[in-house]
Amino acid sequence: MGEPKDVLKETRESGGPAIDLALSGTVFFDIVLTGLSSPPASGTEVSAQGMGSCPGGVANMAVAASRLGLRTAVAAAFGEDVYGDFCWETLANQEMVDLSASRRIPNWHSPFTVSLAYRGDRSMVTHEHPSPIPLQDMARDLPQARAAFVSLSNEDGVPEWAQEQAKNGTLIFADVGWDDSQRWSPSVLEQLRHCHAFMPNAIEAMAYTRTGSPALAVAALAEHVPVAVVTDGPRGAIAIDQTTGEEAEVEGIVIDAVDTTGAGDVFGAGFIMGTLAGWPLEQRLRFANLCAALSVQHTGGSLSAPGWADIAAWWGQVCASRRDESWERLAREYGFLGDLVPLPWLPTAQRRASATIGLRP
Repeated sequence: MGEPKDVLKETRESGGPAIDLALSGTVFFDIVLTGLSSPPASGTEVSAQGMGSCPGGVANMAVAASRLGLRTAVAAAFGEDVYGDFCWETLANQEMVDLSASRRIPNWHSPFTVSLAYRGDRSMVTHEHPSPIPLQDMARDLPQARAAFVSLSNEDGVPEWAQEQAKNGTLIFADVGWDDSQRWSPSVLEQLRHCHAFMPNAIEAMAYTRTGSPALAVAALAEHVPVAVVTDGPRGAIAIDQTTGEEAEVEGIVIDAVDTTGAGDVFGAGFIMGTLAGWPLEQRLRFANLCAALSVQHTGGSLSAPGWADIAAWWGQVCASRRDESWERLAREYGFLGDLVPLPWLPTAQRRASATIGLRP
């Protein structure tokens, strides 16, 4: 029988924070449709081969982190509707996320997103109303954590709650959302003085740094933040860690994608876990890359996040399938998994929550 993995057990200091990762943001009720033959056009109807429902938004990283063994806390608003019930129950009871700083709000519609996965990418339609309780008010109640994750934007700086946590030693990890204005304001880079690590994708990194390659972008970002990471989807990731003097670049793992929703969040959760565990930079990147690659095989953002059972199953397949040079290379590059998920360790049968609101465990 599989055992839950706690990679951080030996690194947690006695009397230190009980929470490993704190987050605040919007939780959406996501419906994800996959396997579309074509994108829907005006006045037409198309069929989807797959469908899943799960908490989305900030829940993507929260679930990904919790499944990897991080003690995770979220501050978010949940409506007292069926969507809010489902998201709260899934996060609190199935995924073991601390919701003590979150609030249930009567007579308020939970945020809702429909995601259409088509040819390796996705389009989304969202409906939401502002929360009657400001997010920053809830976030002040987040317990002190070893790490916090924030999403930067042109309009808002690093949230006050995260800055307060950083004063007590919390490491701030950040990414950035897409800039619809296409101006890519330098003010985002100025916010990095509050952060420990910045993890944008290659397009965002090159746009904000005005550079022409991920390598040039990560070098430019390293001038603003101790740890700079640039992700490039299936092409891999590149990073510079000035706290250790390490530089690393790793290739992506080729896996057929069903739905890419939340892959960046899953990567971030894996990298944060590796950082808190004190792993070398290359190992952190490889582990985060693997987690993101495994996630795109399934539907939904939080729903698809891999747990240790998924990682163990993949590693077992690599060890048993050294058919050619590519498999031999994977076995060498991911050899560190041998200590994390030894082959005698048997994965649990239940790996993820129910894929739809209509089915209860």
